[in-house]
Amino acid sequence: MKSGDRIEDNGKAPGFSAIGVFLFFGATMASLAGATLLLPGTPLDRAWTLNPTAYQQLAQLGGKVGVLLFLLAAALVTSGVGWFRRRLWGWRLAVGIIGTQVLGDLINLVRGDWMRGGTGAAIAGALLLYLLSARVKEMFSKMVV
Repeated sequence: MKSGDRIEDNGKAPGFSAIGVFLFFGATMASLAGATLLLPGTPLDRAWTLNPTAYQQLAQLGGKVGVLLFLLAAALVTSGVGWFRRRLWGWRLAVGIIGTQVLGDLINLVRGDWMRGGTGAAIAGALLLYLLSARVKEMFSKMVV
């Protein structure tokens, strides 16, 4: 066994828990963004000071985007539950979500948003490569669907 193929003592690939936490963190952030778009004018709006440009773009679309963000949050929570239970569907959903993120970042890159598109594509691409690695897939292939 090569050092890159090691499995943690608990039978999980290195980084396994971090991906699950990342999925739940993403759900929290999507819910927060959705809530602020559906219910503007609350103290939660202060979170947008971190990315005012995104708020300006999303606020124009209003509640429709808020609902979509809640659907994204539900997909992330579902994936996180499946991930920690080592269900194949949880892995597949995580791959689909991260793959969609890679595609969106590549579109931003092509549209000329070099910094965000390039950084996002690099990070999401690395996550996708991790999810598709043999050691991670092996953890899910032995589980019952």
